[in-house]
Amino acid sequence: MVISNSNSKDISEIYRLYDLATAFQKLKFPENQWPVFEQKLISTEILENRQFKLMIDNKIACVWAITYIDKEIWEEHENHLSIYIHRIATNPEFRGNNFTKTIVEWARNFALQKNKQFIRMDTCGENKKLISHYTNCGFKYLGMKKLKNTTNLPSHYQNTNVCFFELKL
Repeated sequence: MVISNSNSKDISEIYRLYDLATAFQKLKFPENQWPVFEQKLISTEILENRQFKLMIDNKIACVWAITYIDKEIWEEHENHLSIYIHRIATNPEFRGNNFTKTIVEWARNFALQKNKQFIRMDTCGENKKLISHYTNCGFKYLGMKKLKNTTNLPSHYQNTNVCFFELKL
């Protein structure tokens, strides 16, 4: 198992995993799924070394992105002391390996190297199974609320409640 930055050669696989994750979301959570993300977003994350992949046997098993500032989602609770994990998508061939725990351990080390004090995540809708999963991975569930201004956010944040999670380092 190797974690590294994604690169431009990974873009088609990242989109394949996003498409598969969205199809899975449609089955499990029909009220809210990921939209198609703009390629500019993914390309920017890759250029800024904020898109990551977990490799097993030369296959991408999981991808995710991070941000260092997330004011549009965290609003007045943005603190500049956090890294924010977004869009974890697991290759179905590797589902069931609890990569979230692996990502959290990686994020702990990564955040500490960047002098951050928290790891944060969010998810849309009241997905009780996912809330339980994230809390079992060490996150504190901070509650759920509707965002004030979603104009610049992807469509899955529009007109829905968002659940907030934080892990203090």
